[in-house]
Amino acid sequence: MHYPLVLPRGPFLGMTVVFGILLGFSAYALLIPVANQVFLRIGFALRGGGDWAAYAADAGAYRLPDGPVAGHLALALLIPISLLLTRYVHGLRPRWLASVQPGMRWRYLLMTVVVAAVLLNAVIWAQWGLGEMPVWTNGQPGWVSFLLLIAVSSPLQAAAEEFFFRGYLLQAIGSATGRAWVGVVGSALLFALMHGIQNPALFVHRLVFGLVAGALVVLTGGLEAAIGAHIVNNISSYVYALFSVTVEGLRTVTGISWAEAGWNILAFTVFGLAAWWLARKLNLATTTPDPDLWRG
Repeated sequence: MHYPLVLPRGPFLGMTVVFGILLGFSAYALLIPVANQVFLRIGFALRGGGDWAAYAADAGAYRLPDGPVAGHLALALLIPISLLLTRYVHGLRPRWLASVQPGMRWRYLLMTVVVAAVLLNAVIWAQWGLGEMPVWTNGQPGWVSFLLLIAVSSPLQAAAEEFFFRGYLLQAIGSATGRAWVGVVGSALLFALMHGIQNPALFVHRLVFGLVAGALVVLTGGLEAAIGAHIVNNISSYVYALFSVTVEGLRTVTGISWAEAGWNILAFTVFGLAAWWLARKLNLATTTPDPDLWRG
């Protein structure tokens, strides 16, 4: 049985999936904003207090690394949320959310991070070489702190989004409909929509990322390649922003050109093909054994 179809089937599967998705998005809407404020309060205390309003404004605008770090750590809650939904709403052991092995295939994950770092950035530099280079700076003030903190927190956020969207939602939608492709498309569409205000090109860019990541989950039997691409994509965006438009400028981006979207889609596609080839070379399992052996 393929990854998107593993939830226990039964007469109430559809109702259970609807309940689980509603519960998941409710937790998303309620817990993550609260956690974000908690982490900001911790950052404020570590800085010695002072003017909370000024601190909150600077952190919220990403003029301080505390802002993105608090957001990343708050979004990391999507990992336990996804695992708890899988275990207590659907009765599956949580490790089956990572892959059909079961569990995280760490060697493959690390390899996809390396492959993504090479290929995604190669396409970015090809785009700049054939077009217009960014205006580089010596780095925004405090760029060392930004870089170190984002390097630690951003992978947690990327993994959490993959666990929720390409993990729980893909399995829930795919299992409820009995069609893997519906899970891939449905989870990708929700992923793109959850990014808020964006122009059509940026929406398509995010939608295609979700489609490629979802297809990799099906073809490789787990979340590793999707997590690897997401980690590299996010960290690269922050690193380039630190030496060009600033992280504050990156945060305010709500639109890109169709040309930029096309290059990004090319990068995701090239990575997807490479990650699929690598999974085949490693002979990774892409289906589960008899579901009755691992439920409960």
